[in-house]
Amino acid sequence: MCGIVGLLLKKPALHGHLGELMVPMLIGMTERGPDSAGMAVFTQPLAESRRKISVYSGMTEAAAAYDWNGLLAALNGALKVDARITIKGNHAIFAFEGPAEPVKAFVKAHDAKLHLLSTGRSIDLYKDIGTPAQVAARYDFSKLVGSHLVGHTRMATESAVTPDRAHPFTAGEDFCLVHNGSLSNPNGVRRMLEPRGIKFETDNDTEAACRFLEWRLREGDDLHAALQKGFEALDGFYTFLMGTATELALIRDPFACKPAVVAETDDYVAIASEFRSLAHLPDIKHAKVFEPAPEEMYVWKI
Repeated sequence: MCGIVGLLLKKPALHGHLGELMVPMLIGMTERGPDSAGMAVFTQPLAESRRKISVYSGMTEAAAAYDWNGLLAALNGALKVDARITIKGNHAIFAFEGPAEPVKAFVKAHDAKLHLLSTGRSIDLYKDIGTPAQVAARYDFSKLVGSHLVGHTRMATESAVTPDRAHPFTAGEDFCLVHNGSLSNPNGVRRMLEPRGIKFETDNDTEAACRFLEWRLREGDDLHAALQKGFEALDGFYTFLMGTATELALIRDPFACKPAVVAETDDYVAIASEFRSLAHLPDIKHAKVFEPAPEEMYVWKI
């Protein structure tokens, strides 16, 4: 059992309130996921020529005392990418000029225990072990600014409680996925994807779904087509909430065993596993509230 939450703010004037509206949503799902939590926030995109990566140092010896500025200096000295950094304890966001792969390779070569969380022009990602309230306070979730975000609270059932196995999972650029449920065929999905050069970092079943759907997007499918292929390839009980630079997408398996509720007004679309995480939202009494149907695709664009 896990908790999922998502929020898309339709009006740019509201983007500064994204984090403060989301934190009660995330904490409201504590009973569904007390062991770890995470958040992917989509911000104003960088220029076409720039990328950013989110990096986690909690599995290094230095942890929150990691020498991020030393890494920044080494990166700029070696690759001349005009990198800049934003630091929050054991988490840092590097924004830089040029493609992401050389920078990611440099970071991993610099310290193999650093964990790369996300890549793109819009996405910043935070995840860690601890209760949702602890993780939210650790990374100042209430101050997050952006158009939309995807969050998760985890109760581990099929893999260890570690930061890298927490959600959201990411693949490619500006794509993330959170999951409530379990897949029965993640190993089959891995065996299908690995010969295509797709590498896995954990044994978490959610990573298989994330990498499958991002692979379909990379192969040219739009989000609807990718999700339809997901219904065909991914077996199990699941509610998936996904974020891209311009969209939130929600699907439930054909049996709809895992809960989800949506509230929509002129100002926002809010999604959670249970209504209690939506009850504090502005004008919720006048929102359109509904339970998503099984095997239906719900996609909202900014």
